[in-house]
Amino acid sequence: MKTTLLARLAPTLLASTLFATAALAADKPEGLRVIDSFDVGNNVYVRALTVEKPANTLWVGTSVGVMEIDLKTQKPKNTFTRQHGLANEYVFAVGVDSQGYKWFGTNAGGASRYKDGQWKTFFPLHGLADYWIYAFENDKQGNLWIGTWAGANHYDVKTGKFKTYVKELINEWVYGLTVDASGKVWFGTEGGVSMYDGKKWRSWTHKDGLGADNVEKLQASPNTGLGTRSRHDLSTMVEGLGTYNPNYVFSILAEPNGTIWAGTWGGGVSRYDGRKWTNLTTQDGLAGNIVYSMARDDKGVFWFGTDNGVSRYDGKGWKNFGKDQGLLDSHVYAVAIAPNGDVWAGTKRGVVRIAEK
Repeated sequence: MKTTLLARLAPTLLASTLFATAALAADKPEGLRVIDSFDVGNNVYVRALTVEKPANTLWVGTSVGVMEIDLKTQKPKNTFTRQHGLANEYVFAVGVDSQGYKWFGTNAGGASRYKDGQWKTFFPLHGLADYWIYAFENDKQGNLWIGTWAGANHYDVKTGKFKTYVKELINEWVYGLTVDASGKVWFGTEGGVSMYDGKKWRSWTHKDGLGADNVEKLQASPNTGLGTRSRHDLSTMVEGLGTYNPNYVFSILAEPNGTIWAGTWGGGVSRYDGRKWTNLTTQDGLAGNIVYSMARDDKGVFWFGTDNGVSRYDGKGWKNFGKDQGLLDSHVYAVAIAPNGDVWAGTKRGVVRIAEK
């Protein structure tokens, strides 16, 4: 039944309305407010938000399954769990390829692909680099890049062939992918940023300017690869305090002009103009120095999901949005822009829709 996941995710909302207008707190950033709030449960995480423009839908990847939301009605169209075809219900990434297939990257369950009611799951035995999948991105030729915990895959949508890159990367743990206007592929990893132009590779780390300095003197995070999956609990705190790991890139985004943005762990957001990296942190106006996610709207405005809320940055000024303004949790793991300009933010407990009005 399509209501199975909904019943698990939001029983109280099903009893009334699925998306309810959120009660607004005081001290709202001027022009921003929560329009809708969808609570999926206290122990459920929303890790991925992807807009499928042709269908005008939003795909929501959670720790207990995936949902498809109709952006016109704000109501669910589909909900999927393991019983429907997902290899694992903890979904970290959602991609839509050039042929309209939906790809769901799972935690230890490989990549599940869906279209028109048909499912197929890919494992390493099919050519996938790993069972842990964290990013998808289409290239200029219509093929698909996949970020995993054991390198990156290039998937040819016509032949169904996978090619794996590991040694070429600065680090094998890939969390973010973006393709710039010239076709270069950029990888955000636990050890820095790598770029592939189709022939040559290049990489950058904190020594090259990626990630701001540790001015707050935070403890270095021990939660890093070190060749073992067991260290990856995805926690960014130690004994309740923030940590610092500037080479660890959670998210990466290319602007149309070729500028690259990278969201770091404790080093804020980094911007590469083709020559050097510059960094923006809480000292500049960013809500938090751990940047899990980012998106750019049609007006060129950036939205950053941080460990302390959402930041809006128009190149001149900042507007920050936290729990006091309606977010369900401070850690914002996913941000997406709807075709009408609404901003969707995914956290622990659920999703909110933010509009400038």
